Amino acid sequence: MQKILITGALGQIGSELTMHLRKIYGNNNVIATDIRKIKGNEVVESGPFEVLDVLNAKDMVNIAKKYNVDTIIHLAALLSAVAEAKPAVAWNLNMGGLFNALETARELNCAFFTPSSIGAFGPSTPKDKTPQDTIQRPQTMYGVTKVSGELLCDYYFKKYNVDTRGVRFPGLISYVTPPGGGTTDYAVDIYYQAVKQKKYTSYIKEGTYMDMMYMPDALNAVVTLMEADPSKLKHRNAFNITAMSFEPSQIAAAIKKYIPEFSMDYDVDPVRQAIADSWPNSIDDSAAREEWGFKARYDLDSMTKDMLEKLSKKLK
Repeated sequence: MQKILITGALGQIGSELTMHLRKIYGNNNVIATDIRKIKGNEVVESGPFEVLDVLNAKDMVNIAKKYNVDTIIHLAALLSAVAEAKPAVAWNLNMGGLFNALETARELNCAFFTPSSIGAFGPSTPKDKTPQDTIQRPQTMYGVTKVSGELLCDYYFKKYNVDTRGVRFPGLISYVTPPGGGTTDYAVDIYYQAVKQKKYTSYIKEGTYMDMMYMPDALNAVVTLMEADPSKLKHRNAFNITAMSFEPSQIAAAIKKYIPEFSMDYDVDPVRQAIADSWPNSIDDSAAREEWGFKARYDLDSMTKDMLEKLSKKLK
């Protein structure tokens, strides 16, 4: 990667990935785009930024040509809970934007990354140590777009030889960007509320296991995969990756080690609970480990310690 275009650069992943890549490849070599421009935002001010609606194919190609990019990282999408509330919008954005990004990559011969998700699995998928290759019959619009996106990326690799790569992200936990409408966002919000109020009401019920990952591991995974030797990639798209699997009471217990007075109760949101119930309890990431050396550094305790330290400073 030398010149990188990022869509959805002001979102949950994009806001951190843009800055991470600028530190590695140089500020001027990472072009951030989003549908809006936030004045004073670090992503906007630290390097090239363009306003882009990913549904405008012409603008996307023109921006990619303007900066002579060789890599496209496509992140613009609606997340799970928001997508379920607005399924038509989610389909149009998630699939239309992806198609335009892939077409841009094909036309300009760019390497291409887009994330899938554990949301691509469904209730008929094996729940524990979900295999890399398994049945995928999601029951949410978000999941439908993610499975469709995986297949579309495979198609562009096989049909047009576009160097497509991707991972299935678990829930991502970060102190930088506030929760953004995902089912796993309780695992972000709980840290904010622990620092601010010393209590939290979980919309996910006790005993609901989901895979999670601390954002620094997710950022490193993107770079490691995109820099990997393509000859070693058997799957290329939608690699399972994970760092930990836990349920709400376990994350509460981890927080109590550092904030003993912290308490948690439950007020279950049936929509997000139904989504969570359709996802795996844990996934098998052996293909990512074997094919491109993926390895997470953070577990629940080390992540909790770092999250609480960083948020305590941020929320002062």
